Amino acid sequence: MSTRAPAVEARQLIKTYPGDVTALSGMDLTVRTGTVLGLLGPNGAGKSTTVKILTTLARPDSGTAVVAGHDVLRHPGRVRRAIGVVAQKSGADPVATGRENLLLQGRLYGFNGAALGRRVDELLARFDLTGAAKRQVKGYSGGMQRRLDVALGLVHRPEVLFLDEPTTGLDPESRTAMWEEIGRLAGEEGLTILLTTHYLEEADRLAGRIAIVDRGRVVVEGTPDELKGELRGDAVHLELRADGDRAVLGEAIAALPGIHDVLVDGRRVSVRADDGAAAVPLLLAALERTGAAVAAATVARPSLDDVYLRYAGRRFSEAEAEAGSGPADAQDAPALAAAGGTR
Repeated sequence: MSTRAPAVEARQLIKTYPGDVTALSGMDLTVRTGTVLGLLGPNGAGKSTTVKILTTLARPDSGTAVVAGHDVLRHPGRVRRAIGVVAQKSGADPVATGRENLLLQGRLYGFNGAALGRRVDELLARFDLTGAAKRQVKGYSGGMQRRLDVALGLVHRPEVLFLDEPTTGLDPESRTAMWEEIGRLAGEEGLTILLTTHYLEEADRLAGRIAIVDRGRVVVEGTPDELKGELRGDAVHLELRADGDRAVLGEAIAALPGIHDVLVDGRRVSVRADDGAAAVPLLLAALERTGAAVAAATVARPSLDDVYLRYAGRRFSEAEAEAGSGPADAQDAPALAAAGGTR
């Protein structure tokens, strides 16, 4: 077993914003060296606030955090030299070329001469930007801009890379290409990566471990397979034609054999079943006896959405809708963008 210290360790982080907005309510987080941790949660859950504190762009009201062996409050300069950051909004200069942006980033870290030129050429080639290196960034596509953003975060070969919602706004093809590149960074270079995302598929695909965040704290952590494996049997989801009485429906369903984790929310009924296919007719009959009419029923193997449902008490999409634009995260994005990645 490795005895190396964690690359990132945060304990009991609390952060509030004006207007009694609680962004973090006791955030505990550990990222092992050489791994990818996915911080998964809806908009407004506190993911970007966490990144903002860990990258020294904000101070917590209380709590501690250590990144790459340096305390973020005592030694922010050391932290900044050890990390790379890809913010939600691009930090590249739109009127400069891709090459000029990378050269400037390197010079800000004290690199120059032939070594910097080789590093820039290497990154341009790696992110398929060589042909666009002399073009102004404002003419880049969304996918090209995001690839440049990641390259900017890697110029100085950081120990820890923070990717804050790196594929938000990308088309499916560009998102898939970005996933492949992030996978290579983790697999081939052994880079420590903290990835924040509200895409379930993205977290499932890229992260070796996932920390699910809800209302400013981690509610559960583990590998994707561990988290899904904790859920017994199948997920069964029913859509009713009209809202039902939660207590009546819950009591009727809970009495059925092989049924667990019953959740009734308006017209939606979700349960865990030892055998989903066998459970559906039993559920339909039980609901019919209560007078509830079922419009649709689905059976599926456990997903991260089901994990979120179990630990947060609501579906991921419902949490997104409740958060809206995410007041806490929304306040973070401008500051991260203004920092220009790691600049």
